[in-house]
Amino acid sequence: MELARVKSAYRRYAPIYNFIFGRIVNEGRRRAIDVLPQRPGDHILEVGVGTGISLGFYDKHVDVTGIDVSPEMLERARKRYPKSRYPNIRELIEMDAQDLKFPDNTFDGVMAMYVASVVPDPKEMMREMFRVSKPGAPILVVNHFASSRKALRMVEDRFAPLSNRLGFRPDFSMEKFLETIDATPESISSVNIGGYWKLVVFRKPGSNGQGPSGSNGKAVTGTNGHA
Repeated sequence: MELARVKSAYRRYAPIYNFIFGRIVNEGRRRAIDVLPQRPGDHILEVGVGTGISLGFYDKHVDVTGIDVSPEMLERARKRYPKSRYPNIRELIEMDAQDLKFPDNTFDGVMAMYVASVVPDPKEMMREMFRVSKPGAPILVVNHFASSRKALRMVEDRFAPLSNRLGFRPDFSMEKFLETIDATPESISSVNIGGYWKLVVFRKPGSNGQGPSGSNGKAVTGTNGHA
């Protein structure tokens, strides 16, 4: 995946994104936000906020900042959720998920819904999500992962060479994702039609919290490398 190709793909998707990726995967958005503790005054970051399709699911007593790499998607989110009517939507900012421009330990929770298979380097995205979350904060990922069913896997493999044009990796492997980021999730559950998508819940360590921690407690290190 290349960032320029991702931006080009979502420029094309922007006018039709809600129609294609709206209701069919909204259950995953709702489930993830339901799992998220939403205490009054909490500040939540949504990575890959897109057209803002999930913003209406958050409680009004939490502040939400959304970022996305696509200006065309963000334009629709800003029109749908103007600050004058939705004061809890703090900011909607054009930003790369792999290079978040926020200080360490800023957010009470971080969400990435249908984004992990889109970014060029999921490891860097996760590193950044853990970095900007507060110690003990939940980090939630909702995403399609490659199917264990032979017929579906064959279809995913067939479309894999078109990833740059599609704007996501059809053959995105959960095993490789977890191995790459060296993180042990608290829970994994199936969501949406047929359970084809997964809700994966992580938590930032309460002590050092410099990156995703695996069962061995080792923080992620290394260089830079719908959906």
